[in-house]
Amino acid sequence: MKTFLDGLTDEEVATIVAGMKEVSAEGLAAARHLQGEIFEVRADASTRSFRLLFSTEGRWSQILLSLSVFEKRTQRAPQHEIDLAQRRLADWRRRGAAMRKAKKQES
Repeated sequence: MKTFLDGLTDEEVATIVAGMKEVSAEGLAAARHLQGEIFEVRADASTRSFRLLFSTEGRWSQILLSLSVFEKRTQRAPQHEIDLAQRRLADWRRRGAAMRKAKKQES
């Protein structure tokens, strides 16, 4: 995702960040539910439109975990982007569980 963002203009990155800040301030009502635990926030820069897929994490869903970002070219989010976001979320949770287990064994 960092590689994708590195290829954008400052305005485009700022637009994507502003979209996530809106979700942070207003909650999931500012996003669109796509599938399972995957949500989408739209970011429309002056020349291009982007979609950022994310999920919430934490006991009170206080963490917004960015999973995928892409330039919008169709009406619907491509299924392969949703699948990628779901795989990344599963990987994040697997690694978190492994870390918690390792810490528990140390004590």
